[in-house]
Amino acid sequence: MNKRLLALLSVLVIASMALAACGTTAATEEAAGAVTIKIATQSPLSGGQSLLGVAIKQGAELALEQLGGDLTGMGYDVQLAPYDDQATPDVGVANAKNIVADTDILCGVGHLNSGVMIPSSEEYHTAGLAFVSPANTNPVVTTRGYLEVNRVVGRDDVQAPAAEEYAFTTLGAKSVYIIHDKTAYGQGVAEFFKAAAEEDGMEVLGFEGTEETANFDAIVTPLIASNPDVVFFAGIYNQAGVFFKQARDAGYEGTFLGTDGMDSSDLADIAGDALTSGGGMAYTTVAGPVSAYPKAAKFVEDYTAKFGAAPEAYAAQGYDSMGVCLAAIMAAAEAAGGKPTRAQVAEAVRAVSYDGLTSTITFDEIGDLPTAKYFIIKVNATSKDTWSTNEIIDSFDLPSPGKGE
Repeated sequence: MNKRLLALLSVLVIASMALAACGTTAATEEAAGAVTIKIATQSPLSGGQSLLGVAIKQGAELALEQLGGDLTGMGYDVQLAPYDDQATPDVGVANAKNIVADTDILCGVGHLNSGVMIPSSEEYHTAGLAFVSPANTNPVVTTRGYLEVNRVVGRDDVQAPAAEEYAFTTLGAKSVYIIHDKTAYGQGVAEFFKAAAEEDGMEVLGFEGTEETANFDAIVTPLIASNPDVVFFAGIYNQAGVFFKQARDAGYEGTFLGTDGMDSSDLADIAGDALTSGGGMAYTTVAGPVSAYPKAAKFVEDYTAKFGAAPEAYAAQGYDSMGVCLAAIMAAAEAAGGKPTRAQVAEAVRAVSYDGLTSTITFDEIGDLPTAKYFIIKVNATSKDTWSTNEIIDSFDLPSPGKGE
C-alpha cells in the first residue's frame, strides 16, 4: 500500500470518527430532550412610545424567568426573542415575517399598538402562530375570529363609551372637541366616543385627525374659538402631551379626556401642569395601576429590583401574556409527549384558564376576555415622579361585545 493511499485512508477514518461523534452528540441531546423553544415579544423598544413598549417586553421577560422553570425541568431550553416594532405597521409586519420564519418560536406577546398588531397578525394567522396581546384594544384585533389572536385586556368599543359617559354624566359636559392620531387605535376610539356623544345629545364641535407632533396651532385656534366643555384626544401620550400643553398655554380652560394611550408617566413630564390646571384631565384605561391588582405586589418588588424602575402600564399585562404562553406550551407539550406544534399551542392558548396577576384569564370564541375590567383615572401628576398620585375614580367589569354588530 503506497503512502498516498495510506494518507487517504487515514483522512477517511478521521472523518468517519468525527461524523460518528457528531451523531452521538445529536443523539445524546435528543435523548436528553435538549430542545429549544422561543417565545417572541413585539412592541416599540425605541422611539417616542418605547416607555410602554419596553414595559411589555420587561414584564414578559420577568415572567419567563420566574415561570419558565417547569418547561426547563422537562428539558426544554426556553428563550425570549424580543423584536422592536417601533410603533410602525411596516416594521411590525417585517418583524412578523421573521418571527414566523423561526420555527422554534411557538408563541408571542404583543403588540402595544392596534395599528401594528392588526396587519402583523395576518402573518401570525397564516403561520398558525399564537400571539397574546397585553395592550391592543381595537375590536378588529379579535373580531376577525383568528384562533391565533388573543388579548388579556378590554376593547375600545367599551372603554370609549365609558369615557363619554363620564364626560356627559359626571362632568355634565354639553360639548366636545374630538382629536385623533389617524391610527387604527386612535381613530377607532374617536369614532366610538363620537357615536356615544351624539346618542346622548352632546354637541360635537370638532372631529379632526392629525399626525402632527410639534405645532398644533391649526387645531388649537378653532378649538379655542369653539370653547368646548371637554377635549377628547384619542391617541398616544407622546403626541397628546404636546397638544395638551399648547392648548392650555393658548387659553383652553376645560377638561382633557383620553383613553389608555394616555397611561404613561412620560405624559406628565411632557404636559406638566397642563394636566391639572383648568378643568384638569382624566382618562379611561383597560390596564389599571399595578396597585389596583392585589396579586401584583410581589411583581412590583421583583420588577423594580430587576429593571431599576417601577413598572409602567402594561408591564403586568406583559407578564400575564407570557404566563399564558408558558402555560399553553406546557399543556400542549404534555399532551403531545414532546415539543408541540404551533397549531397545538394555539389551541391550548384559546383553551387556557390562567390565574394571572391582573385576573383569571380565559378567552371566549374570538380571543377576548369574557369580562374585562375598565378604570377611570383622574390625573394629579405634573411630573413623572408623581405619576403614582393619580386617582382611580371608578372601576367596573363589563362583558365583551363579541364579534359585534
